[in-house]
Amino acid sequence: MFWIFSSLLSALFQATNDAFSKKVLKDNCDVYLVGWARWIFTIPFLLLMLPFIHIPTLNRVFWYNILLLAPLEIIALILYIKAIKHSPLSLAIPFISFTPVFLLLTSFLMLKEQPDTSGLSGILLVTLGRYLLNFHTISRGVLEPLRCITREKGCLLMLVVALIYSITSNLGKTAIQHSNPLFFTVFYPTFRSLVITPLVCFKIRGKFSKGVPHLKYFLLMGFSCALMFIFHSLAVNLTQVSYMISLKRTSALISIVFGQLFFNEIHIKERLLGSIIMLTGVLLITLF
Repeated sequence: MFWIFSSLLSALFQATNDAFSKKVLKDNCDVYLVGWARWIFTIPFLLLMLPFIHIPTLNRVFWYNILLLAPLEIIALILYIKAIKHSPLSLAIPFISFTPVFLLLTSFLMLKEQPDTSGLSGILLVTLGRYLLNFHTISRGVLEPLRCITREKGCLLMLVVALIYSITSNLGKTAIQHSNPLFFTVFYPTFRSLVITPLVCFKIRGKFSKGVPHLKYFLLMGFSCALMFIFHSLAVNLTQVSYMISLKRTSALISIVFGQLFFNEIHIKERLLGSIIMLTGVLLITLF
């Protein structure tokens, strides 16, 4: 089905974007500048779609969701960039798989929906996968793989990102349903880029020139982010949010491979196994 194909392509371009971001972060590029570049350099590629877009009538529901989305995603973006700056890709990115777990929590708190057996089994698998991410430390104690997570700043930040994404995923789909996928794909990234720009200007105080040496990577980040967003919007409009997000989380597996190939990250086998188990848990939560 097309939504599966689109979700997997969205995952691929998400992981590609993360790898380019990690590259410029390792060259001491500012966190806020990298986050801003991920978004602002997306716009030129998305604007190429303008001739094919039908501009819909936008109602209050659309604007309500957009105005909630933008600040939440700005917070998530900054935390996301900080996470991949402070921790290896192969360790930080798998924690984004906790988004469906948090969806269970938010559904219980907001809708009083309780997880069934498959949901509980999925949570256990995600927890087991998290444990295996640092399995090499077990020689220092059975609980050491879990303690390592609490000492890894990037992992803790990514958990917060996963929680925010458990909210924004639904807000984004609602906004698409009250517009159309192509319009949303162009309008929303442009809107949020304009919203974040004053914050970035304040934070880096005119130091945009420091990004010039990284311009090539900024363009690659923008291109990959544009493709990620296009396939994300197409997929999420064709199926349930939880299904689409589950497949998009395969980006964790791709990031682990990229971490080893491009950044010589270690303990790849155990992190790959842990991520596969986490992804299996995510599939149990969302598909059964």
